[in-house]
Formats: sequence, C-alpha cells, structure tokens
Amino acid sequence: MSDRREPDSQEIARVRRHDVVLIGTMGVVAGCGLIYEYLMAHYAGRILGAVEPTIYAMIGLMIVAMGLGAFAAKWVSSIFRGFAWLEVSIGLIGGFSVLALSAAVAFAYAMPEWLRSVYDIDAGVVFDGGLFAVLKRLAGALPFVLGFVLGLLIGMEIPLIARVRERVHDRHLPHNLGTMYGADYIGAGIGAAIWVLVCLKMPIVYAAVGTATANVIAGAIFLTVYRREIRPAAALWIGHGALAVLLVVLAAFGTRWISDLSDSLFRDRVVYHLQTPYQNIVLTKRHVAGGRPDILALYINGRLQFASNDERIYHAHLTTPAMLAAYRTERLLVLGGGDGLALRDLLRWSPESVTLIDIDPAMLELFSGRDADAPDWLGTTLVEMNEGAFDDPRVTVLRGDAFIEVERLSATDERFDVVVVDLPDPNHPDLNRLYSDYFYARVRAIMSSDGAIAVQSTSPYHAKEAFLSIGKTLEHAGFVVSPYHANVPSFGEWGWTLGTVTGKSGLDRIAALGIGETPDGWLDGPRIVAAFRFPPRYFDEAPDIGINRLGSHTVFNYHQEAWESRQGAFHVPAPPSSDASGR
Repeated sequence: MSDRREPDSQEIARVRRHDVVLIGTMGVVAGCGLIYEYLMAHYAGRILGAVEPTIYAMIGLMIVAMGLGAFAAKWVSSIFRGFAWLEVSIGLIGGFSVLALSAAVAFAYAMPEWLRSVYDIDAGVVFDGGLFAVLKRLAGALPFVLGFVLGLLIGMEIPLIARVRERVHDRHLPHNLGTMYGADYIGAGIGAAIWVLVCLKMPIVYAAVGTATANVIAGAIFLTVYRREIRPAAALWIGHGALAVLLVVLAAFGTRWISDLSDSLFRDRVVYHLQTPYQNIVLTKRHVAGGRPDILALYINGRLQFASNDERIYHAHLTTPAMLAAYRTERLLVLGGGDGLALRDLLRWSPESVTLIDIDPAMLELFSGRDADAPDWLGTTLVEMNEGAFDDPRVTVLRGDAFIEVERLSATDERFDVVVVDLPDPNHPDLNRLYSDYFYARVRAIMSSDGAIAVQSTSPYHAKEAFLSIGKTLEHAGFVVSPYHANVPSFGEWGWTLGTVTGKSGLDRIAALGIGETPDGWLDGPRIVAAFRFPPRYFDEAPDIGINRLGSHTVFNYHQEAWESRQGAFHVPAPPSSDASGR
C-alpha cells in the first residue's frame, strides 16, 4: 500500500492554473521565437542582397543555436529568475535587432561618403579597402551574430519552463517534454500565420516591437505568478519596465529612424520613400548646376531602375527594336514597367491597345500621380515623365503577378503583336521564374505568329553569364533570338534580348527596313543595327551556359555570382594563341 497522499481538489485546481500559465506562456514565446526567426532571416536578406541563401543560412544558424541553447539551459540554477531574465534579453535583442542592423549598414557604407565630403576627396577615389572593407564585413556578419545569440536564448526557453513545471508539480512528469513541445509547435504555427498575415503587411519595426512586447508581457505575467520564488525581483521589474518604455519609443520613432538610416545610403537627397508589400521604393533628387534639370532617380530594393537624365536611352532600346521587328503593332503587352516609361514610348507608335501587367498597385498609383502621400510636385513630375501614359484610353492595366496573369491570358483568345518585358534583374528567386523557359513559352503562346518580344536582360559585361542564359532560355522556348546592347550612362553597358516567334530574326527584319529616325527621338536604323554587334569572341562560352528551367534558379545563381561574388567585374579574355609565324 502506498503512503503517497492523493492531491485534494484545491491542489488540483492550483496545479491546473499553473499549467495554463506555463503552457500558455510556452505557446506565446514559441510564436515569438518563430517570428524572430523569420524577421531576422527576412531583414538580413533584404540588407545583404543574396535573399534566398541568406534566409536559409539564417534559419539554419538559428536552429543550431537553439539546440546549443537547449544544452546550455542545464547550467541555469535559478530557473524562475533565469526564465524571467531570458524574456527581457530576448525582447531587447529581438526588438532592437532591426534598428541595430540598419545602423551598422548605414555606418559602414555612409562613412566613406562622409569622409569624402569633409575632406573634399575626388570622386574617383574608391573607399573599398582597409578599415572600410572591415566595417562592411562586420556589418555583413552582424545579422548572423545577432541571429545566433537570439537563437541561443530562444533555445533555453523549453528546458527552463519544463523544469519550472516539474517544480510546481513537485514531482517528475512523464509527459512533461511532450506537453512543452506540443505547446511549442502549436505556438510556432500560430506565429508563422501571424508573420504571413500581419507582419509582412506592416513596417518591419512594428513587427519587431510587437513581438518583443509579447515577450515583455509574458515575462511580466511570469514575474507576477511566481513572485514568491523570485525574491528580490526589483531588478527584473525595472528591466521589464525599462524595456517596455524603450519599445514604446521604438514604436513611435523607429520607422523614421530606419528610414533616415536607409536614406543615408543614397548619394542624392531622398525625396520619397515607399515600402509596399512587394518592394522598397526610393526616389532621389540631385541638383545639377548650369541650369540643367534636376536628376530624379528610382531605386527598387536599393537598386537603380532609372535616372531621368538618361532613361530615354534605356527605354528606346527596350521598345524600338521590338516594334520594328514585328510585322504588326496593333496590340501590345508590357510585363512590369510600373513606372509607365516603356508604356510612354510604345504609345508613340499609335497602337490600338496596350495592356500592362504589374504586381504592385502602390507603384502604379505613384506613377499615375494618384499617391496621396507623395509630394504634389513629385506626382506632377512623374506624370510628366511618362506623359500621362496611364490615363491614355488605349491602356489597360492589370494589377497582378505577371507569371499568373500570362497563364490566365494563355487560356483566352487574346494575342499580342509585341511583348515588352521590363522586369527588374533576376536578383530574387521570385523574379527568377519570370526568366524561365516555362514562362517564356507561355508568353509565346499569347503572341501573334509574326510578333516580337524584347526582354530586359541585365548587363552583358558585368553579368555576362546571366545575359547569355536569358538569351538561351528565350531560344529554348521557341523564339528566334538576337541579343543586343548599348551604353546607358547611369547603368553602364546594358543588354536586351530581341525574339521573334517565327521566320527571320529581329535583326534581319530591322536591317532590311532601311529606316531613318524612330519615334523615340534617340535611335535610327544604323544605330539600332550597330547595337547587335558584339566583340568577335564574346559568345565563345555560350555553349557552356545553362538554360533557366523553371525551378532551376540558373539565371538567379549566375546573377548573384556576378554581382555578389565578382562585384560586377568584367575581364577581357586573352587573345587566341598563335605560333611564331603569326598563323
């Protein structure tokens, strides 16, 4: 017969109340941990550029750190006090991580320009070595350092709260870890849903502050319930209170601080900053002496999209060859091009209709002059630049993902004579699919049999493999391909790919026309034909270049290697070897 006393009803009720607190706390902190994991990976990818590798590396690093944290938790002797301090620490690091990362990147990249202005150093002097290189490397490593520390602390939560629960029950609980992990998994699932449905639609500072606030509340509740086990607790209460005040300040001013830090990375004065669910949009303005117009530049996710002083060169090359190569130009389709500048140039050819597909409604509103938050002068300037293209009755705008919308159009009888693909460079896995063989094949299916397509194809020199791969992929999808290039001063040497559905290549069609000046006011027949000329050995490595099949990430990887690993450096190949006779 056992001497163990059966718990009475009051004891059972007390233990159940504690279980509700502990299991509920476990679910809350698990949701917070998952959001921190996504937040760190998402923001690190944004500031470091290599989005997909950075996200995977960050998540993997934090998972490893959580495992180490779980091992380290056994050395925490005061489990009640330890858990309370854990929540303060996680809230502090997680809440202020975004601000810390922004400040580090801004300091590392803005310091050279500050020194240049202070000491009047010539713009030709490049600050990319010594201390400046170290600062940039440290800024690039900081996201992973913070992610590791945060993961280490998060990993300690489950073991500590499991030990607290056994202490409350005053006995070993056979299914304790299963209960804790169950709460952890469910809480993490809810955290993932909150991240997708809520956090991605708000400024990232608010997501960090909201998550840290949940940690503070969880810690405060824990302190209240277990105040007898945590004595003295004055330092903990002060810590929670101070963190709460700091989070209120961060919520009030953090978005502006991060915006100012981000603006400091741009050479010119930032005149408008817009964060949409799809991209970060920045417009800068540079005053030019000598009575010339100010230069307005558009950056998307930190990358230059156009500068008003020379965008006509880019858009002339993007639109004119395709319009000349197509036998008919009544029905046109633009994929991307939310700034309306390609649309402007196409309308000069007097088409019957133009359909434009862009994923970002905020971008379209801005360049239509309908963004209520943009300065009046800016809206007027942008509409003047695209000549009010979005208000033209011939234009139909579809707000949606080009990949999905083209698939939808392929199920209809609509056919287009000319397609202009004005999408950002394939610097993100989501964009990579818009450069795939499958996508190009679907585009070809909605084109007239004598139609033509022009694709923005990144730099043929700074990202040569990506440029060649786009051409090969377009050819694999069934187009007759002609690559071409031109110098756009703001970009450097830039490239496009012209494709025809059947028959002669676009180059052969254009060469046979014998045309003079074109409606864009910049190009003429000889200049266009010259754009299709490349150095004699330029295409020697083309047979080894891969086709960008859907899901392969071939173009994305080429682009990342060119710009991230090689920093866009182009090397002229050595001349062919010859014998002494010169043969």
